[in-house]
Amino acid sequence: MTELHQIYKCNVCGNIVEVLHTGKGELVCCGQPMELKKEQSEGEYAEKHAPVIEGNKVKIGKVPHPMEEKHYIEWIEITVNGKTGKQFLKPGDKPEAEFFATPEKARMYCNVHGLWKSK
Repeated sequence: MTELHQIYKCNVCGNIVEVLHTGKGELVCCGQPMELKKEQSEGEYAEKHAPVIEGNKVKIGKVPHPMEEKHYIEWIEITVNGKTGKQFLKPGDKPEAEFFATPEKARMYCNVHGLWKSK
């Protein structure tokens, strides 16, 4: 059974989906089950991947994350009072996003190292 806001990726074509409505079925793409991406906040790559909340801005990592064609942050998402907001990034952008409210928590998706959340 899926859970609200889980992120899944197809390891064949690269499709990424977020669960907006839960169900009992298995998520399948290209004839194979999609991979559930686990939220990370610690470990070997945390220094460049864990979101850091600074007021209404979210920066990625204590050390700035690269924003290159082959390795970049795809999006940054915040939660405020149970509501979410998301900004999409592209190579060449700064690895940060500014929002209209101060986030309670944040998460982001790196195209190489997956899903990360703030502590």
